[in-house]
Amino acid sequence: MMLVNLVLALSSLSAVNAALKYKGVDWSSVIVEEKAGISYTTTSGITEPLEKILVESGVNTVRQRVWVNPQDGNYNLDYNLKLAQRAKAVGLDVYVDFHYSDTWADPGHQAIPSGWPTNIDDLAWKLYNYTLDSLNAFAAAGISPTIVSIGNEIRSGLLLPTGSTSNFNNLARLLHSASAGVKDSKLSPQPRIMIHLDNGWDWNTQKNWYQSALKAGPLATSDFDMMGVSYYPFYNSGATLSNLKTSLTNMANEWGKEIVVAEINWPTSCKSPAYSFPSDLNSIPFSADGQTTFVKKVADVLAGVKNGNGIFYWEPAWMDNQGLGSSCESNTMFSWPGTELSSLDVFKAI
Repeated sequence: MMLVNLVLALSSLSAVNAALKYKGVDWSSVIVEEKAGISYTTTSGITEPLEKILVESGVNTVRQRVWVNPQDGNYNLDYNLKLAQRAKAVGLDVYVDFHYSDTWADPGHQAIPSGWPTNIDDLAWKLYNYTLDSLNAFAAAGISPTIVSIGNEIRSGLLLPTGSTSNFNNLARLLHSASAGVKDSKLSPQPRIMIHLDNGWDWNTQKNWYQSALKAGPLATSDFDMMGVSYYPFYNSGATLSNLKTSLTNMANEWGKEIVVAEINWPTSCKSPAYSFPSDLNSIPFSADGQTTFVKKVADVLAGVKNGNGIFYWEPAWMDNQGLGSSCESNTMFSWPGTELSSLDVFKAI
């Protein structure tokens, strides 16, 4: 009986490892940080480029946000090509996250880039060509992204106001155009195409959004391969692991797409959280060990979901912004001013 239990335990562990094809982090700000004087050291005190530390910690894919025409040039196409070259040099795969804006794109901000048209016909054409040209630039640089997200956290739509959820036909048409830009690019092999929403724990949000977008007409299920979600524990007490499991399971069963948790964080310090943490996460400490536990728990959820195959930790090395937009003091996997925490090695275990 003990032998049987051991075999079952090992089989379960293998299932978790096999489930996560993509074990990644968003490292978009590393060049910004390096220009600001930040350098990174391993847990043993050795100074190394961030990409080398990531590989040594079990990361196999890096996520990079792409802005259209930011004022300072940070996160634009050229910035991302340089960053992707560094990733390729150490064997990391690249996940391109198009924001389709000159700055942050999220549920509260989805502004059309400066100089882009606003009428749907011209905007859809512009979006197609921007996506096509950008990915052809990656191809020309010898980089083949494995994932391309056509928009970032687009629960409220993209390229607002034209592509707002108040007009799902426009939204669906824009996504169809973006998808066509990916498919018509010179990238070979073709990347997986992702649609990414926030509040991954909220099944009603996911269900209503996808039902509406697909019912509108222009967007077909063949236009995308992946459903990505953000899952943050510090913005809503309803963001339980149980709700996440229900939502992701239903998404996978309803539409048969690959499921990726595209953004997660867990704090090492959170003295006065703005919102109550979810009830089934209350036992996890705010520490590096807590980060490890949290990531493993999310990985366990994904392992039980059909086609659940990836986790991406958002900006674990952004030392000049350790709160990462939350009310917590630090969510990074490095301590100031750039020393690796033990939690980064969680990617070896999932």
